[in-house]
Amino acid sequence: MNLSPPGDAFSAIRSQLQRTVLIAMLLTIAFVVFASDAEPGVESPDWLQLSLGLFGGLALFLAGLQELSEGMKKAAGETLKTVLAQLTTNRFKGALTGAFVTGVLNSSTVTTLLVVSFISGGMMTLAQSVGVIMGANIGSPVTAQLLAFNLSAYSLGPVAIGFFMLFTAKQEKIKYYGMMIMGIGLVFYGMGLMGDAMTPLRSYEPFIEILKNLENPAAGILAGAVFTAIVQSSAATVGIAIAMASEGLLALPAGIALALGANIGTAVTTALMGILSSKSTEAVRASVVHVAFNVLGTLVWLPFIWLLVDIAVWMSPSSPELQGAALAAADVPRQIANANTLFNVINTLLFIGFTAWFARLAEWLVPERAPTPGVIIEPEFLNDAALAAPSVALQQVRLELGRVGTITLEMLRDIGPALEKLDMARLEDIARRDDQVDVLEAEILKYLAKIQKGLLTEHESLELEQLMAATDNLESLADVIETDIVTLARKAADVKSQSGEETRNILLELYTTVLESVELAVKAVRDDDQKSAGAVLLMKDKIRSQVEQLLTRKATRLTAEDPDYLDLVRLEMAFVEQMRRIYTLAKRIAKTALPPVLAQRE
Repeated sequence: MNLSPPGDAFSAIRSQLQRTVLIAMLLTIAFVVFASDAEPGVESPDWLQLSLGLFGGLALFLAGLQELSEGMKKAAGETLKTVLAQLTTNRFKGALTGAFVTGVLNSSTVTTLLVVSFISGGMMTLAQSVGVIMGANIGSPVTAQLLAFNLSAYSLGPVAIGFFMLFTAKQEKIKYYGMMIMGIGLVFYGMGLMGDAMTPLRSYEPFIEILKNLENPAAGILAGAVFTAIVQSSAATVGIAIAMASEGLLALPAGIALALGANIGTAVTTALMGILSSKSTEAVRASVVHVAFNVLGTLVWLPFIWLLVDIAVWMSPSSPELQGAALAAADVPRQIANANTLFNVINTLLFIGFTAWFARLAEWLVPERAPTPGVIIEPEFLNDAALAAPSVALQQVRLELGRVGTITLEMLRDIGPALEKLDMARLEDIARRDDQVDVLEAEILKYLAKIQKGLLTEHESLELEQLMAATDNLESLADVIETDIVTLARKAADVKSQSGEETRNILLELYTTVLESVELAVKAVRDDDQKSAGAVLLMKDKIRSQVEQLLTRKATRLTAEDPDYLDLVRLEMAFVEQMRRIYTLAKRIAKTALPPVLAQRE
């Protein structure tokens, strides 16, 4: 694994840190306001030290979350790809899928945007996606449950262990586990720094008044939503709430209100990203479903937050031996995490039976968009959200390559009848379809370049190279059809002689075999199907035999004096040569689905 990737491998961390700088500036301004509003007799904390502790702790916290998420994505990359490739139409299984993917990606936003790309590509309908979107909210509280363990005193141990594993292990899996362990350590260390920095605020009345105001559900929900929209991570919002609760600063009602607001904030972020990154009406509707589900779920609970407080206290462990702030610091963090989990699980169970209603609501709110004028074709699967998990992004490329393969395959299928009837209008239509292939090829290569900038495993790097080669060969195959075979057809219109029945049968058999090889090659690269790839390579002897049979037949008749017949033979031989070229390209495409050892052997 390349531990020093080129380009923007750490762009996610950088963007998080940039947002952290903004937050720190806002916090500093707020603290200055608090200080100026304090009564003359109230001693103010050291705002510089407090701001540095909060800023440094938040930066380490966000960097740790990123490292943890990155390690989980690498360790579960193939499993994640398999789960997403088998998205089911069953709403309950879809919810479980959404929960699992969100738990691995550590982001319901990314999960929802991946669903958006599947809808854009026609892999699932809007109604089918609602279950996955609901399940994504169940996966979000997993991080909060982890953060509720007060392990900051031991956090440097995992940092050291993870660092050692990451930079000394030879096996990639060990490196990924090292990233996860180091990320966990950084998360808890950052929480510890933030908690220590906020300790002086325990006795600072203006700040305590602010926190008391957050116990008002509306104020707490608004604060949580705004903060989540800034940091683009509900886990960060809940984590900071838990850190404050660990210092006895935040009461349970305020913590729950912040967590509810975090759910709205992450949904709004998803909606904005979905609307800006997708031109598909169905995709925008999926983003609206996420917002509607989270907002409606929060509104349903708004009058019953006291009930959520009581249930969270009842189901969480208690420390009766402690009193006052010490008791709150020990019990409230877990209560916040449990309330957050309970809120999301109950909401999913409540609304899972109404997926069709949510779909209809989104269809009513977002009318059908008119197609973009003057656009030949647009990619359907190349959603930038998938870049968060390279294994998933590479799977998206395979799906888009499947579209390119389908277009190319239809061109090849249509060329047979067009040649037989010398249908010039149909031949021109086939040639124009190559423009679609060229557009999608350019988009795929751009997308692969984006993937390459990320932190890839050795397997992912090899897969990226294979997909790049498959893209180039598919485009070349379409060019052979568009340029060479269509040109032959135009020349055939000027030749008066016609092939004999036996020659036509041999040419038809060769054409059919080559067509089958392209079908299998497209299936091999789209589905990563080694069996189909092997079948393409095994057709080599069959095609060689058909070519030799035709050459033998033509060799016996080269003495013919009819010039038209000689022109016909040249055209037939040129057609055979183009079929051989197409089969060669089909073999190259198929080899990209084979392990390197087998591909080189062939």
